[in-house]
Amino acid sequence: MKSMGSFFFFFNVSLVLLLQYLSVLCVSQDFDFFNFVQEWPGSYCDTQKSCCYPATGKREADFGIRGLCLNCNDGSYPSNCDSSNPFKQSDILALTSSLQKDWPTLACRSGNGIELWSHEWEKHGTCSESVLQQHNYFKTALSLKQRSNLLQALNSARIEANGRSYSLRSMKGTIKEGIGYALFIECNKDSSGNSQLYQVYLCVDTSASNFTESPVLPKCKCGSQIQFPSF
Repeated sequence: MKSMGSFFFFFNVSLVLLLQYLSVLCVSQDFDFFNFVQEWPGSYCDTQKSCCYPATGKREADFGIRGLCLNCNDGSYPSNCDSSNPFKQSDILALTSSLQKDWPTLACRSGNGIELWSHEWEKHGTCSESVLQQHNYFKTALSLKQRSNLLQALNSARIEANGRSYSLRSMKGTIKEGIGYALFIECNKDSSGNSQLYQVYLCVDTSASNFTESPVLPKCKCGSQIQFPSF
């Protein structure tokens, strides 16, 4: 019993040291990949928390950008990397109308989106400065959304936002066919407790140029059938 206890002690210590090593390695390389996350607005609103429309009014029924986030292979991620480089609205003036359309906010302090974009830049964007300065960070996210075109891919397979349930496998397979790589789908619960399509995670390489295979796919908790609510 003593030898078994010693084994588990040394195993746990070794595991901690390995995770620390991987974390340091990721920091030394800045990050290993981007997660490009898009959310379905119908699922954001169809919860007990509900939602609010921005000052520009109700957005069109399409996926919206949730974030362009840096990640490490060990599951950690850098954040809030440079407090000396705050969000500057002047840097994205030419992109404002596109951001209001494709990266809007539904939070009930929504306003015109500036608070959301500021948060995303300061938490995630400041960590990507070696690759993307502020204007290009938002421009790149907008480009990735257009290239992925999730709603068109799903609709072409007759998977539509009509409140019906579809198989998780068919949803993932349809999107993967268009993107070329595996992806992660996150679900949330509607006001009745049903599982519904909420967010889609696509992996992007460190140059923020190409979709790629994700080294880290979290365990899906959606169930085999999920709803696709209307918006």
